[in-house]
Amino acid sequence: MANITIDKACCKGCNICLSACPKKVFVKSKKRNNYGTSMPDVNKPESCVVCRMCERLCPDGAIDVEGE
Repeated sequence: MANITIDKACCKGCNICLSACPKKVFVKSKKRNNYGTSMPDVNKPESCVVCRMCERLCPDGAIDVEGE
C-alpha cells in the first residue's frame, strides 16, 4: 500500500490530483489548506498503484507518494 501525503502549506486546492489519478484515490474534503480553500483528501490509499501522476501534475509539488 502506498503512503500518500499532501502538504497543507503548499496545496492550493486546485484538485488536479482528483482528475489525474487513474484509481480515484483522492476525494474533495472539508479540510482547509493554509490559503483557506478546500484541499483533497486521500480516500482509498489501498487502491493506489504508485503511478505518481498526482505528484507529477501537482503544480505546487504538494503531493508525495511513497510505495513499492
